[in-house]
Amino acid sequence: MPLVEINFDGIVGPSHNYAGLSLGNLAATLNAGSTAFPRAAALQGIGKMRHILGLGLAQGIFLPHRRPNRAWLEALGTSSEEASETLRAAALSASAMWAANAATVSPAPDTRDGRCHLTVANLNTMAHRSHEWPGTLSQLRLAFADATSFAVHAPVPATFGDEGAANHMRLCAGHGAAGVEVFVYGVRGGAFPARQHAEASRAVARLNRLAPTRTLFVQQSEEAIAAGAFHNDVVAVANEHVLFAHEQAFADKAGFYADLRRLLPETEIVEVPAAILSLADAIKSYLFNAQLVTLPEGGMALILPGEARETPAVWQWLETLVAGNGPIRRLDLVDVRQSMANGGGPACLRLRVVADPATIDPRFLVDETKLDRIAACIEAHWPEEIAPADLAGRALPQEIEAARHALHALLDLETLL
Repeated sequence: MPLVEINFDGIVGPSHNYAGLSLGNLAATLNAGSTAFPRAAALQGIGKMRHILGLGLAQGIFLPHRRPNRAWLEALGTSSEEASETLRAAALSASAMWAANAATVSPAPDTRDGRCHLTVANLNTMAHRSHEWPGTLSQLRLAFADATSFAVHAPVPATFGDEGAANHMRLCAGHGAAGVEVFVYGVRGGAFPARQHAEASRAVARLNRLAPTRTLFVQQSEEAIAAGAFHNDVVAVANEHVLFAHEQAFADKAGFYADLRRLLPETEIVEVPAAILSLADAIKSYLFNAQLVTLPEGGMALILPGEARETPAVWQWLETLVAGNGPIRRLDLVDVRQSMANGGGPACLRLRVVADPATIDPRFLVDETKLDRIAACIEAHWPEEIAPADLAGRALPQEIEAARHALHALLDLETLL
């Protein structure tokens, strides 16, 4: 079977809450202390996956991690009952739902050994994400266990922060063709930390067995980070031969564009001018955190959060875009409002893997019937809401753990419990 792009979405976990743990993520900070609705959040994610399936595209899943992470708290000399408010919130975080940070994926056509390589992100910049990688590694090693087709690597040392595919783009003539892989790193961002280190990006490229002549390392602009673009995928997204980006996304835009066109002459760059759309409006609407996908019938679609329509400057520009003769021909809106309120749009929720579906553990692939079963489990077991005061209670961890067990049993994935 030919290689296809599969979007693996993180199922929103039953501990989804708004603790405001992510410095530089403006939405997460703004909504800190609000009541969250885990059941609605997870069902919104299922709805987005249904939309992707409805387009005729392949869809996969990753499961919520063990929460609270009692082993992490024990390593810090405390427990779920005795931990400080900050540590307890970090141990309960459902941030693994944002699968774009799970790993960096280099498909087989790009690698020297002809296998698809996945390097798990260490996520060490933020405490609440730093303990995700063991759970992610376990799932990836199970889902992509076929050693003739895949190589799954442990994270680069935590000396250098790596936040995965949210800071990585791949451009190519087609998903199954050899591509140019672009690693975007930060240096500074005003009051906010730059989360992707250049040395981490270079280490991932080496682990993924990429050819240096087809690999680019590009600096994210300080203005973008300072404005709240904590990951590159908040200001740029690529798909096949198309780069869709804000004018102020990169520190050396001219140099990057020239290198890209030299390596892939068919590259089309769709750039949104700052004079038309400010960084503030781009980040507020999560315009670039859309999924840019190739449709089976041809052409590309942007899968956008509903918030894109609520920002007039964004929607007007998009309507003009699809009315033209460019590569992006369709705008689809999805409701991921619960995720958006914590700083993650449609693209944050998915990890793109180009592979033959027959080589992947089928338990991690979904169709409408399996999504029906997952949705029923969520309806039955996910908490309806989590208020800030609930994070300190003894009942919530038990409810969260029971919900996760029910999902793993449903999918025959108890080995991951």
